[in-house]
Amino acid sequence: MVNGKQHTIRFHVDDLMCSHVDPEVNTKFLKWLNSKHGTYGEVKATRGKIHKHLGMQFDCSKPGHVIIGMTKCMKAMVDDFPMKLKPSDTAPTPAASDLFAKGDSPLLNKEQAEVFHAFVAKALFACKRARPDMQPTVAAPCTHVKEPNQDDWNKLLRLLKFINGMREDRLHLSADDLSVIKWCVDVAFAVHPNFKSQTGGGMTMGTGMPIKTSRKQKLNTRSSTESELVGANAMAQMIL
Repeated sequence: MVNGKQHTIRFHVDDLMCSHVDPEVNTKFLKWLNSKHGTYGEVKATRGKIHKHLGMQFDCSKPGHVIIGMTKCMKAMVDDFPMKLKPSDTAPTPAASDLFAKGDSPLLNKEQAEVFHAFVAKALFACKRARPDMQPTVAAPCTHVKEPNQDDWNKLLRLLKFINGMREDRLHLSADDLSVIKWCVDVAFAVHPNFKSQTGGGMTMGTGMPIKTSRKQKLNTRSSTESELVGANAMAQMIL
C-alpha cells in the first residue's frame, strides 16, 4: 500500500507490469529499479493506457474496462501454418460435434506430428490468456499430442479456420462489484471415447472471465449427476 492505495506489480521473469492510481508512484519505482539494476542496462518503461506484455496487448482506454488482445499471435498462427489459408477459409465454430472422438485414421508422420504439437501449444498459450472461446477445442488435442492422427489434424485445421475468421476478437473484462465474485461450473457427461466427462468453469466479476478452465475428468462416472459432483469438486479448489 502506497499513500493509502494499492501498488500492483506483476512479475514474469524480467518483464514487469505496474499500476497505481498516482503515476508518480510508478515513476519512483522505475527510478528505484534503475538504481538497483541500471548498471546491467537501462530499465525501460512504457507509460499510458495501452501496454504490450507477453504477447498480449492490454487496452485500458475505456474507464473501468480492460481489453486483452492477441491479434498478432493469431495472425502468426494462421500465416505460419504449412497449409495456406485464404481469407474465405473460415469456420463458424472452433470445433465440430466430433471434437472428443479419437477416430481410427492413420497416424501423422513425424514432421506433421511435430507441426501439430507446436500449433496446439501455441493455441494453448493464446486460449489461456485472451481467447477463452477456444479453450474446450484446445483441451481435446492436448491429450493427443503424443500420437496424433489425421482426424486430429483436421480438427486443428478447423480451429485455424475459425481463428482466421475471428483473429481480431479480444477479451473484454470489467467488474460490476468488486465484492461479488461469481463462478460458473458445468459438465458434459461421457463425451470422451473412454466415457469420461469434460468439466468447464470460470470466474467473472461482471463482464468476461479472467479465470477459466476446460479439462477432462480423471475418473469415470455412472451418471450425469455424478459427473456434475466430480466437476464441482475439482473446481472447488480454485473457487475456495
